[in-house]
Amino acid sequence: MSDPLPPADDARGLSALLCHAARLKRRRARRLVWLASGATTGRRRALALWQSRDWHAPLWVGEKKVSDETLAEPPALPAAKARTRLGQEHGLVVFDASAGFDPDALGALGGTLTAGGLLVLITPEEWGSTPDADYRRIADYPHDPQALSAHYLARLARLLAHDAGVVAWPARAAAPRLPRLAAMPEKAPAPDDPDCVTPDQARAVARVTRLKRRRPLVITADRGRGKSAALGIACARLLAAGVAHIVVTAPRPDAAAALFAHAEALIGGRSPALEFIAPDALTAKVEAGTLGGDGSYLMVDEAAAIPPALLGRWLAAFPRIAFATTVHGYEGSGRGFALRFRERLDRQTPGWQALELETPVRFAPSDPLEATLARLLLLKAEPPMPDAGSEQGVSWLERSALAIDEPTLEALFGLLVQSHYRTTPGDVRQLLDGPATRIGVLGAAKAPAGVVVMREEGGFDADLAEHVARGERRPQGHLLAQSLAAHVGCRQALTACWQRITRVAVHPETRRQGAGSELLCHARAAAQDSGADLLGATFGAEAGLVAFWRAAGFTPVRLGISRDTTTGEYALMVARALTPRGEEVLAELTQRFVAELPALLAFELDGLPVDALALLLGTLPPPTLSAALRRDLHDVAYARRDPRLARPALQALAVAAAQRPLNADAQRACGALAGFAYQDRAFAGSRKEATLALRHAVATLLSAAQID
Repeated sequence: MSDPLPPADDARGLSALLCHAARLKRRRARRLVWLASGATTGRRRALALWQSRDWHAPLWVGEKKVSDETLAEPPALPAAKARTRLGQEHGLVVFDASAGFDPDALGALGGTLTAGGLLVLITPEEWGSTPDADYRRIADYPHDPQALSAHYLARLARLLAHDAGVVAWPARAAAPRLPRLAAMPEKAPAPDDPDCVTPDQARAVARVTRLKRRRPLVITADRGRGKSAALGIACARLLAAGVAHIVVTAPRPDAAAALFAHAEALIGGRSPALEFIAPDALTAKVEAGTLGGDGSYLMVDEAAAIPPALLGRWLAAFPRIAFATTVHGYEGSGRGFALRFRERLDRQTPGWQALELETPVRFAPSDPLEATLARLLLLKAEPPMPDAGSEQGVSWLERSALAIDEPTLEALFGLLVQSHYRTTPGDVRQLLDGPATRIGVLGAAKAPAGVVVMREEGGFDADLAEHVARGERRPQGHLLAQSLAAHVGCRQALTACWQRITRVAVHPETRRQGAGSELLCHARAAAQDSGADLLGATFGAEAGLVAFWRAAGFTPVRLGISRDTTTGEYALMVARALTPRGEEVLAELTQRFVAELPALLAFELDGLPVDALALLLGTLPPPTLSAALRRDLHDVAYARRDPRLARPALQALAVAAAQRPLNADAQRACGALAGFAYQDRAFAGSRKEATLALRHAVATLLSAAQID
């Protein structure tokens, strides 16, 4: 391999690139510059570009090590902190992936570039031939990162090489390959609102400031359309108009940074009347009755990254509420959000309104960089309609073939994005190169009805399992098996072999038609064929999901004791035994779960939703309703017995009822009674009204459960 070109030969190429950037700025466009030239040459060229002009807020991400001491090195931001720049603007971003590539960081920073900006990507010359250092984050124990496949990186290199919108500057080229420039765009119409950049944004501000009771507004947009800024401007105007308090929530505080920045610019500083509350804390306050009610406002930014069940609770509490979310991108899928949340909106607030923002704020429509990042990171992946004429069996895909089949990969990933609020660009790498990963597709691969993803876990030796259970070791990966060992104390959970289902996704057109159950059935068969002892999964303890997994034959084995800070949900782990050894492990786990659940419900799990609680009580051993307990229940239902002094009887009734088929009214009564009996949750209303409602619930369940 010959030496790269000396620094002097870079001058012509640098000059050509700067001229190209100036033309891009006149067109309000942005581009990706690919320096596939290794660390030394790539960093040298990037630093020369950095120093060649006065860029607006230039940002370097990753390492900087150059041999040329005449070039002063700028400060670097670790890729792991890329999200801290959300809501900010940069004229130049240098993304040094020569040592390791973080897909989520690139996705986060792409939207921060302003018109005329360049996103410089430094990679090895033979990118994709081997895994890079960032693969250590997906190399579960005992896999060596360098022994993994590199299908994902090879795919990126292939796409970049064939992307006509990318500026490519290989190591041995004296000048970069410059794409053709688009025609000058027409001048965009100016908005009527002086605080807004586009008419779209002005319409959003006007709609938010005129929110009506029980008519929530749902704003959707691609990234960079100014939806967060619109919420911030609207908040400032609402406060100026006399609104006393506005609550803002988002998956993370930095996701609402643009909202607060625009509000504070108009207000003249931070106002205590505009308050950020994290989703878990917000849910707790709503459930405690300390937030919400008449006159209250709630702004939810990046709503697609929050489960619809949680949004529904806020929907009931706040009469005036606006949801804003990204349609495509690493933050979450707005399309999936709309599909999952529409039914709840129609049911709870049929007068809800929708608004879509289309015009970019920082750059012109048809931006080359936006198109490139969408292809690389599958930011706009959407599943096609399932092929009704195809065989509806489940096939298991070869990942090497999937990596070069872009239509199939896009269809599968689009389905995963639409079905799960936490899907990120990094999940594509896990899908293609994660160790011991299997992908099952229901129906035609290019138009799937559903997809299931599984990974191997466990199989540790007894000595390592002991260290994990004692909290002395934490090997990478093995989420379910390690948690059961470390938090439940079951050593066998780590020495046994597992297959963990990491994702199950069903196309919206095939939901409630048995597609999910069929996927789980095939997953179980594949796990048995692989020699696994158990099949397991983990998910938020939401009633619909609990019911789905229970119906599929899975048993709860652990319930987390802390709410997820984003979802406000408790994590539930379930398992199904596949071998006699698995039966032994499951028996121990079930015994521990049954023994611990009642005590946890009174303390750490007192916030578990009652509908999920009732379903979990149905997994406990059937209670023995003695004559004394039955008498207590009758005294509560039909006499004047204080329910607080008959709690053992009420707990037994809640469990017994949860294990019987109930109509809708009885199910609600069971949940409410379970909440009182185990979590000390009072029924709604005054104390007298609550007591009467509780007595009625007990009477309803005595009849429905046929308990004399």
